[in-house]
Amino acid sequence: MSKIRVLVADDSVFMRSLISRLIAEDAALEVIGVARNGMEAIRKVRELKPDVVTMDIEMPEMNGLDALMKIMEQRPTPIIMLSSLTQKGSSATITALQNGAVDFISKPSGSDSFDLFKVKNDLISKIKQAAQIPLKNLIRSNITIPKVDLARKGKPQTGLPQIGTTRGFDQILALGTSTGGPKALETVITALPASFSYPLLVVQHMPPKFTKSLADRLNRLSEVQVVEAEDNQLVLGGTVYIAPGDYHMTTVQKNKEIRIKLHQGPEVSGHRPSVDVLFDSISQLKNHKRHFIIMTGMGSDGAKGMLSAKEAGAQSTIVESQESCIVYGMPKSAIALGCVDYTIPLHLITSKILKVTGALKS
Repeated sequence: MSKIRVLVADDSVFMRSLISRLIAEDAALEVIGVARNGMEAIRKVRELKPDVVTMDIEMPEMNGLDALMKIMEQRPTPIIMLSSLTQKGSSATITALQNGAVDFISKPSGSDSFDLFKVKNDLISKIKQAAQIPLKNLIRSNITIPKVDLARKGKPQTGLPQIGTTRGFDQILALGTSTGGPKALETVITALPASFSYPLLVVQHMPPKFTKSLADRLNRLSEVQVVEAEDNQLVLGGTVYIAPGDYHMTTVQKNKEIRIKLHQGPEVSGHRPSVDVLFDSISQLKNHKRHFIIMTGMGSDGAKGMLSAKEAGAQSTIVESQESCIVYGMPKSAIALGCVDYTIPLHLITSKILKVTGALKS
């Protein structure tokens, strides 16, 4: 079997050497070249035709974000971003994921052996996963309609629901996604109209800080309010709540109020936050019509939760179809359990949400 061919782009000699060495330690991978800046990365992608690219964000002459967009225009290739664990780094990473990058890893913070071991495992796993993404799905996911930054048009930038936002609702939605999720979430959430009056709770597998950047960016681009969830936060209609990295998100109901409960219990299905945990919690809200959605992602998180939700009387269960998924693992796992009502491509998920909730009459 031929090896997965990787191009490493980073302006740091140390990082180029380290990332190349970590990749070379796996027999299924090989580094076919390195690039010192974005311009060089574009040229080498064209010349060497790698299967996967690892791309630093901050580079001279041309940064990783600009190089990413050029590569996706000229020769679409799975690109994994290397990100620093800073607020600036997380914001740039979210922009990259919504502009075509398939995943990211956090840069090693030093020579600590545990840190390097974790980075190595993440890096190798994500490179192998990226190499399996069908080219047509990668291209399709990058055909987008430019979004308007609604903050510039007077929408509040805080992400906090406005006074007067609907408090009462009889339906609630829960959504889970992983690899490819930020781009998929942008497609779905930015298409929800301002009149959408139900809450949507979201688990996106992502570390702390990155989920805040994701929520802030989606809020700027969306008609509905989008926030990173907080513990004991009142759930309001017309608002999307993103689970913060490293916290499970659940709900508790008291009288007619539903509030968010965050906790750091053990990982479930290999994740915290876990889609299964969210789905199991939403399933308990028996006085509401409950809708569950799973989109692109590796693994099976959410499948068992969707099955339990279906058995508990879910109003609808929806998964993204293989034709548009960056990674089909999570939807495929739910389909295998026989608990899915609708299997549809990404660009039709919002219209299906509007139909099943009655917000759009069929």
